[in-house]
Amino acid sequence: MKRRILIPVIIIAAIAIFFGGWQLMYPDLGDPRNVRYVFWNAGLCSMDLDIATDTMIGDSDRASLVVGKTVPELRSRFGFLLESTQALPYLRNCYQTSFWKDKKVLFIRTKPWMVVIEGDRATELVLIKGC
Repeated sequence: MKRRILIPVIIIAAIAIFFGGWQLMYPDLGDPRNVRYVFWNAGLCSMDLDIATDTMIGDSDRASLVVGKTVPELRSRFGFLLESTQALPYLRNCYQTSFWKDKKVLFIRTKPWMVVIEGDRATELVLIKGC
């Protein structure tokens, strides 16, 4: 009887130690290796979307969050998207003078992330900086 109770307790303790250690190694929410961001990236938990979009800068696989997704899927993931006419003046100016000026684009929240839309799907994620 004790053995049937001991094994699940050991498994739960090992899982808690694993995730606790992971959190201790990467405590900063702005780190793409932080457990919360990794789980948000996988769609397993929620996260402050402004922090998540800031953290995407350090994520080497950030395009996978966007490319191939429909606009409703992007809105579900990032909360709100802005048309190029609604974007902050700096972002709007960068878009209007860029290679993508003739393409349909959306901006993720008020962040410098531009999503290029072709047809009904996102084809590219662009970080707007230094234009």
